[in-house]
Amino acid sequence: MLRLALPALVLLAGTLPGHAIEVQKSATVAASPDKVWHTIGDFCGIAAWHPAVEKCVPSDKEGQKIRTLSLKGGGTLVEQQVSRDDKVMSYTYTIVEGPLPVSDYRSTLAVAPEGSGSKVSWQGSFAAKGVPDTVAQDVIQGIYDSGLKAIADKAK
Repeated sequence: MLRLALPALVLLAGTLPGHAIEVQKSATVAASPDKVWHTIGDFCGIAAWHPAVEKCVPSDKEGQKIRTLSLKGGGTLVEQQVSRDDKVMSYTYTIVEGPLPVSDYRSTLAVAPEGSGSKVSWQGSFAAKGVPDTVAQDVIQGIYDSGLKAIADKAK
């Protein structure tokens, strides 16, 4: 019986979802951490700096900050801030609903001193939803890359 059970478990393990996909990106910004945090620290301020976001509408749900993002080209993304630390200059959020090919998405955006400027870090973990892992990873990397480039350009 054990001889039959082991191969079955191996086959079953191959069909279970894998570990979370992680993306970590960062950019050096030629501005003080306080100035950068002033730009990106407002949870709904993303519309002012991310090129994919047309507008952001803030709301609250059970004491948690929610932002509803209207994306350029169409689509709506609803995100919830789950933690925030203004001293450390970071916040963490999750995607509640939206068109991105990910589930269980959790991300942190942070600013830290680096040399005479700042380092902005954006990291997230998620599972692919309806697409291969590489496609989901590419989508999130693209969002992070374009956002970080916009932040660095804005600080010039």
